[in-house]
Amino acid sequence: MLFYGGHMRAGLTLGEEVFTEAGCSVLVPSRPGYGCTPVTTGRSATGFADVTAELCAHLGITRVTAAVGVSGGGPTAVALAARHPDLVERLILQSAVGPLPWPDRRTYRGAQVIFASRTESVTWALVHTIVRHTPDAALRLLLRDLTVLPVRQVVAGLRPEHRATALTLFSRMRSGHGFLNDLADLRTGPDLKRLLAEVSQPSLVIAARHDGAVSFAHALELQAALERAELVESRADSHFVWFGDDWAVIADRVRDFLLSDRRP
Repeated sequence: MLFYGGHMRAGLTLGEEVFTEAGCSVLVPSRPGYGCTPVTTGRSATGFADVTAELCAHLGITRVTAAVGVSGGGPTAVALAARHPDLVERLILQSAVGPLPWPDRRTYRGAQVIFASRTESVTWALVHTIVRHTPDAALRLLLRDLTVLPVRQVVAGLRPEHRATALTLFSRMRSGHGFLNDLADLRTGPDLKRLLAEVSQPSLVIAARHDGAVSFAHALELQAALERAELVESRADSHFVWFGDDWAVIADRVRDFLLSDRRP
């Protein structure tokens, strides 16, 4: 069960092959406000975790190999594992928001303007135009806040396949009402701390120190708060751990984790 982060929805893919190669099927629901999911459908991380459990029951799914949370989707995966332990066997968090204040004030205020209901479509129309006509400029613009390294260095170091993946994603992303809903919900750190304390499943936390969107400190807090967590540090240059030169090694670790029998 895979929960993507901001600006992502069902139909966009990033790194899912690591799960399918381990023999798992992947179910990706659009979180509240993204894709075709109304923002009122389980508006909070805990609310949507409960909706997801109802979806599994409706589909006849009684066991999920792992709840996977990416970036802003991390708290929803945590909530699903905490509130529905009989459903979820493992927890995997990738570049995930943890129990620290997020986002910073500048990001929060900027998002209120450029992703508001009246401006969101214009913002993404402009982004999609830049991606089509000046891809290098688009990558520099969009990766700037996703890395702590000089963005030109990061763009220059992208492999062709990673460059193509990033441009494809950026050309199809939308925020809908989801991103502002995320920002409102993710500012409630104390609730996430409580949920993390209730997770009993084995957990794998994957993060990069060069992540400029969700700092590595979040990963350290997640590891400390989870009872049975392993932290895997990525050498990626940005928020996209899948683009790191060590992703093949990390992917092997993910597959081993998925295939291991580590239930209490």
